[in-house]
Amino acid sequence: MRILVVEDEVDLAHTLHTGLTAEGYSVDLAHDGQQGQWMTRTGDYALVVLDLTLPGLNGYKVCAQLRREGNATPILVLTAKDGEWDQAEALDTGADD
Repeated sequence: MRILVVEDEVDLAHTLHTGLTAEGYSVDLAHDGQQGQWMTRTGDYALVVLDLTLPGLNGYKVCAQLRREGNATPILVLTAKDGEWDQAEALDTGADD
């Protein structure tokens, strides 16, 4: 299974990469919203792990645009935000969890 992790905090992205790779997944990394959006459009991913607070293009916008384009790749949101509004907004833009 191929997973895309879109996370701007490099240390966290590499930790996720290490852990997921150890579990047998193939993992690609993107460090900003624009790169993550492009990679999701052009790659064949089974899952996208998406941070919300990304430079350039935030995770809400990335998710909403991918869904408008008909991209049905499952998107799991990974964020330090803990507000109910943030969770609801992410789900409203098309995130799966």
